Amino acid sequence: MIGLDTNVVVRYLAQDDPIQSGRATRLLEHVLTAENPGFVSVVVMAEIAWVLERAYRLKHREIAAAIETMLQSEVLTIEREQEVFSAMIVLKEGQGSFTDALIGALAAAAGCSQTLTFDRKAVRLAGFAPA
Repeated sequence: MIGLDTNVVVRYLAQDDPIQSGRATRLLEHVLTAENPGFVSVVVMAEIAWVLERAYRLKHREIAAAIETMLQSEVLTIEREQEVFSAMIVLKEGQGSFTDALIGALAAAAGCSQTLTFDRKAVRLAGFAPA
């Protein structure tokens, strides 16, 4: 398994740099395999969502589609795949941000009864409560 940093995955998704995007494409389409996959941590997933929204100005549905494509890839191993999937659904359905939903999903998976927050948008998500 080979760990992947945010910038490698973003270059692959965005295809906006002829050299780096080409290298990322070669890696994801020709080097990585189901037997030797790329590992994508939850931190990288959160960064990808943030970069796609802030730097590339993608809409939530577009970001959710990119995350869903990654989850379906046979050459990527996504850390905490179920929690990432749950957060992607929240984003896809327009219920909240990917990172807030991921924080909540990870806390729930760890056995937390709730996640306390000062974030007025996050408090609307299942499992969150005002601090």
